[in-house]
Amino acid sequence: MYKRARLIYNPTSGREEGKRRLADILQRLDSAGIETTTHATEGEGDATRSAADAIDRGYDIIIAAGGDGTLNEVINGMAVKDRRPPLGIIPLGTTNDFARALGIPRNWDDACELIVRQQTRVIDLGRANDKYFINIAGGGSLTEVTYEVPSKMKTMIGHLAYYVKGLEKIGRFRPTELRIEVDGHGVFHEEFMLFLISNTNSVGGFEKLAPGARIDDGLFDILMLKKCNLAEFIRIAGLALRGEHLADPHIIHVQSKYVQVTSPDVVQLNLDGEFGGTLPATFEVLPSHLHIFADVSGESSYR
Repeated sequence: MYKRARLIYNPTSGREEGKRRLADILQRLDSAGIETTTHATEGEGDATRSAADAIDRGYDIIIAAGGDGTLNEVINGMAVKDRRPPLGIIPLGTTNDFARALGIPRNWDDACELIVRQQTRVIDLGRANDKYFINIAGGGSLTEVTYEVPSKMKTMIGHLAYYVKGLEKIGRFRPTELRIEVDGHGVFHEEFMLFLISNTNSVGGFEKLAPGARIDDGLFDILMLKKCNLAEFIRIAGLALRGEHLADPHIIHVQSKYVQVTSPDVVQLNLDGEFGGTLPATFEVLPSHLHIFADVSGESSYR
């Protein structure tokens, strides 16, 4: 039985739900015999430092309570360590893509129940240059929407913030010249609207964007959207909502464990919805790198 947990939470996530639910969460864990201390994040990189420190201090469990950005920072603090304790996730953010993909409940009490039950499953992580991601990496002008949304805006109006910012972004709707070298598939060199390197099926609220992706198969699902106009993009987005986009001629879909991407332009990277530097970049799967408290039956209970 695990005993000591470090709960790292973002007090501004999900309309500040983390702050409101903290006492309830601690009581729930304590009643199950899990002694939990907390750390409220105060700025960029703080969750990464806190997770690394918790491992160095011998904690048995790390818990990330917040959105995909908080989770990304926590796994960046854990991924480099030789000893990586199991990770619990309490999804309190705007989209919670990774939690949705793994069927981790949106309800905080149900999410705590997974930690209390202490059943884990092993998952892959992704590495992009010297940073890590758990769900998605991408680049191109259309991927810049997610990390351009101010955190205060996300807190106030939730998921709608992404659509508001996205409508603004349409004014700069443009392709980017990319050279994408995929191990086992060769080189794709042309103008693309975006590329996505996915570790799960759920990206940006699209639950079927990479419908065949598995978190534990040692492979990325790589999606490339070729140059298109706005009408074509809207049509493809509609197909993506139903998981019917992979056969579209504007889409290239392959699987691989290793990808290199370069561009003559300045192209920003998006890692789990956060700014991840710029190209060039090398992406590599780290198979079976982390244990997550999750429903081992594989049945989704996200709600």
